[in-house]
Amino acid sequence: MQASVRSGLWPVVKRTIDVFASAVALLLLAPFLGLVALAVVLDSGGPVLFRQLRVGAGLEDFTVMKFRTMHRDTPEEPHREYISRLVHGEVDPEGLKKLTDDPRITRVGRMLRKTSLDELPQLLNVLRGAMSLVGPRPALRYELEYYEPRHFERFSVKPGITGLWQVSGRNELGFHEMLDLDVEYARRSGPLLDLKIIAKTPVAAVQGAA
Repeated sequence: MQASVRSGLWPVVKRTIDVFASAVALLLLAPFLGLVALAVVLDSGGPVLFRQLRVGAGLEDFTVMKFRTMHRDTPEEPHREYISRLVHGEVDPEGLKKLTDDPRITRVGRMLRKTSLDELPQLLNVLRGAMSLVGPRPALRYELEYYEPRHFERFSVKPGITGLWQVSGRNELGFHEMLDLDVEYARRSGPLLDLKIIAKTPVAAVQGAA
């Protein structure tokens, strides 16, 4: 399955905004990021960052970065099984939520996931050009086996730190509903939609942490 990357003026403008905004954010947040890194180390040792291959625009793989929220050397099989069960309706359809009750998650990691602070290092992915501030959720390669053909349109734009599904009640969305919102974003992507999503993101984060 191929996915052609969207072209035109808006992607160029969007990239310029991404570079400026991510660079400024990293500079302003540097002291706070240092405190979070220290908390991760004091809680469960190193490393501070979690790196994982994800699928980005044009179905190209890239390495996403997050604050590490799990104990070191934890297997990914539980998440693979959760996705499979979610797709087949074998779990409560509360959506593709972060598994905060997972015993693999550290004490600090539980707080970081609940507040979405674990995703702040993705600003580095934005600065490097693999991600955008706004876009679909960075996909895991093994999730693609559950996609319908229409869902591959989400790869016509870069994945984002926040996106349409995050501000649309992500804890109540099913797997394919989330993908449909990603496709909707890819089709409608523009400055007004991005501004609306960014404006709604803090409220969504607070509601998710409640």
